Amino acid sequence: MNDLRGMRCYLSGAIEFGAGDWRQKLRPFLQSRGVSVFDPTDKKVLGFDESLEDVNRRKQLKRDGNYDQVCREMRRIRCIDLRMVDLSDFIIVNLDLDTYTTGTWEEVTLANRQKKPLIFMVQQGKKHAPDWLFGMIDHEMIKDTWLEVRKFLLFGDLDSRWVVFNLEN
Repeated sequence: MNDLRGMRCYLSGAIEFGAGDWRQKLRPFLQSRGVSVFDPTDKKVLGFDESLEDVNRRKQLKRDGNYDQVCREMRRIRCIDLRMVDLSDFIIVNLDLDTYTTGTWEEVTLANRQKKPLIFMVQQGKKHAPDWLFGMIDHEMIKDTWLEVRKFLLFGDLDSRWVVFNLEN
């Protein structure tokens, strides 16, 4: 069984156009394995104002033409979310090909350039994953179900990207 204690995981996936509750379902499993979870939809645990993630309020700001405020808020959100990627040891990505997303791809690219393990769960199944993804990561890191993600974390072959430093010594 893989020892994940002390690792930090970022949960990447669409927020603006449909987040779903997958993060809330996955978080207890990760925490039970000793993983610290960075959830971009729950910034209050990091000490940030939870109203930052009020997508509906930002939609109203856009309708009102208050683009300066949208820019200010989104720059802050982007900064926080990318910092969480920086601090993470691995990333779990929920990819729904029917849901438009932009921030997710920046997070994935950043993590990939930092040589961090990326685990994708593709809602429509691995065989429908974008071709570009197969060029970025090993296909073994692309899963069809959340059960496959959990099994991999528990028993999978963690490749050379899984480097975690014990800073407690």
